[in-house]
Amino acid sequence: MSDVNDPFSPRAHKGRGAASNPEGRFETVRRQAEDDGWQSALLDDAASRPRTEVTEERARSVITRNDSPDIHFSQAMNPYRGCEHGCIYCFARPSHSYLNLSPGLDFETRLRAKGNLAEVLRSELAKPGYRVEPINIGSNTDPYQPIEKRWRLTRAALELLAACGHPCTIVTKNALVERDLDLLAPMAEANLVQVFVSVNSLDNHLAAKLEPRASAPHRRIRAIRALAGAGVPVGVLVAPIIPALNDRDMEAVLEQAADAGASCAGYTVVRLPYELKTLFREWLALHAPDRAAHVMSLVQQMNGGRDYDSDFRTRMRGQGVFADLLRRRFEVACRKHGFGRARDLRLDTTRFVPPRPSSPQGQLF
Repeated sequence: MSDVNDPFSPRAHKGRGAASNPEGRFETVRRQAEDDGWQSALLDDAASRPRTEVTEERARSVITRNDSPDIHFSQAMNPYRGCEHGCIYCFARPSHSYLNLSPGLDFETRLRAKGNLAEVLRSELAKPGYRVEPINIGSNTDPYQPIEKRWRLTRAALELLAACGHPCTIVTKNALVERDLDLLAPMAEANLVQVFVSVNSLDNHLAAKLEPRASAPHRRIRAIRALAGAGVPVGVLVAPIIPALNDRDMEAVLEQAADAGASCAGYTVVRLPYELKTLFREWLALHAPDRAAHVMSLVQQMNGGRDYDSDFRTRMRGQGVFADLLRRRFEVACRKHGFGRARDLRLDTTRFVPPRPSSPQGQLF
């Protein structure tokens, strides 16, 4: 529980999800802040409104490969490290520890942008042995998070993929995806793209605390409508479902998404790996203290008595009575609205023409 008299204790920050900035699991040094009584006012002002800092990095590769049996794509690409959306439940938060940064506030304020993304992607697609399979954009962090407005790295990647006829899927919770309809609509016509919009609640007040800088739920539903209206295959992901917090909205989300034109649906339950366990418990203590114990009790029921179970067979959907109830509710709602499965659409891999590799000498033909 936060101590209001301690300027260094976990506290809610306007527009941010995390309440603290704990060291990552690979850090060898632990820091303990102490208040000497002189700097409290300055600390309160600076700590309450942490600013977003973006550092450009030069990537050596941008396509990652995946062989996890519970993930339905084999290639992925993430233009950014960290995510300004600040979703407190984000399973990607612990990945910031590899940068010697905190999975807490650092994850949503100290971001990395892969400035040479399009250049490296072109090089990788042009390799003689490259095997064409759909690339998922946004598997770890959101490709349309707010900083995309300025950096336009996702846009640059889509331009290249469209030019060489390469299929891709996109996962986002930001209506900024509408900006790229001029690229997505022609790609959809050629069966080269599918977009998934994540909507896990219709409660604006809850969303403002859970995922403070993502588009509001009703705005995401409008984005689904815009995508579907432009002929882009679009699905809804009710993800993650947090028991006793947002699970009540599952059927309503699916109903509104179906009305907006979504053709398929998927869901996952909340996952709390590594440092995320502590950050999520802090969030519950600050924003839902009356139900924190109940939420965590149900989370543990779905994870074999622990905060998180990494077993591939159960980590996405959970296990036990409550997980079975969620599954049945989801299946009934999907049948009611005629949803297909998120992986039913088969994108076209036959149109791909490798891009010419970059050369300082240019091309004669």
